[in-house]
Amino acid sequence: MQHQKSGNQNISPRQLAFIALREVHKGAYADVALDRVLAKADIADSEVGAKMVSDRRLVTELVYGCTRRQRTLDAIVDQLAKKKSHQQPKDLRTILHLGLYQLLYQERIPPSAAVNTTVQLAKENGFAGLAGFVNGLLRQFLRVMEEEVGRTGGGVTGNTDEIFSASPSLSFLTSFLQLPENPVERLGILHSFPDWIIQVWIDQFGVMETEKLCIWMNQTPAIDLRVNPLRADLETVEAALQAAGISCQRLSHLPQALRLLSHPGQIQNLPGFNQGWWSIQDSSAQLVGHFLDPQIKEVVIDSCAAPGGKTTHIAELMQDMGKIWACDRTASRMRKLQENMQRLHLKSIEICIGDSRNLSQFRNSADRVLLDAPCSGLGTLHRHADARWRQTPDSVKELSVLQKELLSHTSTFVKEGGVLVYATCTLHPAENETVIESFLTENPDWKIETPSGNVSFHRYSTSQGWLKIVPHQYDMDGFFIVRLRKTNDSG
Repeated sequence: MQHQKSGNQNISPRQLAFIALREVHKGAYADVALDRVLAKADIADSEVGAKMVSDRRLVTELVYGCTRRQRTLDAIVDQLAKKKSHQQPKDLRTILHLGLYQLLYQERIPPSAAVNTTVQLAKENGFAGLAGFVNGLLRQFLRVMEEEVGRTGGGVTGNTDEIFSASPSLSFLTSFLQLPENPVERLGILHSFPDWIIQVWIDQFGVMETEKLCIWMNQTPAIDLRVNPLRADLETVEAALQAAGISCQRLSHLPQALRLLSHPGQIQNLPGFNQGWWSIQDSSAQLVGHFLDPQIKEVVIDSCAAPGGKTTHIAELMQDMGKIWACDRTASRMRKLQENMQRLHLKSIEICIGDSRNLSQFRNSADRVLLDAPCSGLGTLHRHADARWRQTPDSVKELSVLQKELLSHTSTFVKEGGVLVYATCTLHPAENETVIESFLTENPDWKIETPSGNVSFHRYSTSQGWLKIVPHQYDMDGFFIVRLRKTNDSG
C-alpha cells in the first residue's frame, strides 16, 4: 500500500525548523515543538523512505542546534548587523540563526544552499523586503569564513591546539568575534551558555577544564543500552545489532552496557526491543544501580522513580526477586515505567503514587533506598537543547531546598544498618556536596560508605567518598552519587 502524503509534506525541512524554533522562542520545550512539527508534516515515521529520514534528521539538527547555539549566533548578528539581535524582529532573528548555524556548524550543507534557502525563508515568512539584508549578512559572514580558510590553508579550525581541534569552527569564532576579556563571558559567548553556569563550572574545574566541558556539552549525545540479563546477554544483543548493521562497543567498567556507534534510526525498531532484551540508559545512570548494590529478596524503595529507568535496573540486579517500591508524585510520568515493566517482564515492582516527602508508611521498612533527586540537570545539558536557558540560579536554590527535604524524609524509610544512595545528574555543588554535608551534620547516625562490588568505582571516587562524574573526562553524562549507611551511632 502506497503511503499517503499529507499536504504538509511539501513543506521544506528548513521551514519546519523555523516553525518549531518560533514556538521554542515563545516558550515551548524544544523536543515538544520538534515532535509537533514532525507529526504534522508526517515525516516522523522512519519507514516511509530515505528522503524523509534525511529530512527528519535535518529538521532535528537545525532545531536543537539553533536552540543550543543561540547565544553564539546572536553574537554574530550583533557584530555584522547595525541592529543588535534582540532589536531584530523575532522571526527574522530566528531566520538569521538558521542561516548562520548552517554556515558555521553544518559542513555537509553547501554554503550556497544555506544562503539561498535562508533568503527564501525570509521571503516566505513576511520578510520579502528584508531578503536583501539577509542575503548580504550571510554572504558577508561567508566571505569572512572563506578568508579565514585562505589564511590558515585549511578548514575554519586552522589551529592544532587540543581545544580548538576538538570543536570545528571554534578557532574561527575566536578570531572573528570581538570577545570580552572576562573568561566567564568569553566562554559563554563562544560556547553558548549563560554566564552563571560557566561561573559555577569555573569555580569547580577551572577555566581550561570548563572550556573542555562546554565543548563536550555541545556534542551529539551518545546512546547507551543496558542489557537485561534476565532476557538476554551482551553477546546476543551485540550479534543482533551487528546483523542489523548497527555497530556498538562494550563499556569495560559496566557489565550490562553497550554504546551504539552508528545512527540507530527509530529505537523501537532495533532488534530485541520488543523482547525486553535491553533498555536505553546512559552509562552514568547505570552506575547508580550498581552503586546501590541491591540484593535478592531485599526491600528497596526508589523514592523519585519516574520515568523508571533506574527502577527497572534495580529489579534486574535483584533477578526480579524481592520487593521494589517505585514512588513518584506524578502518575502520568509513571506510565513509561509501567510500559517498561511489561516489556522487560519484571514482576517485583510495585507503584506508589505520592510525594515521598509525605509518605509515612515506609518508615524503617527498606533495606535500601534510592533518592534520584529532581535537579537542574547541568550534567545532561547535551541531551536537552533548551535546558541551559530554562534553569536559573533561583531555580537551583529552590531545587536544593527540595533535595534537602527529600533526603531528610526518605532517610526515615531505611532500616537500621540499611543504605541510601543519593544521586543527581547535575554539576552544581548546591545540589550535591552542600546537600550531603548539611544532611550529615544534622544526622550523625549516617555515614558515607565506599562500596565494593563487581563494578570499578575508583576512577570516579573523590577523597570525600562520593562519586563525581565529569562528562568530558569519562565521556559519560555528568552525575553525582553518594552512598550513605544508617548506623546506630548517634555520635
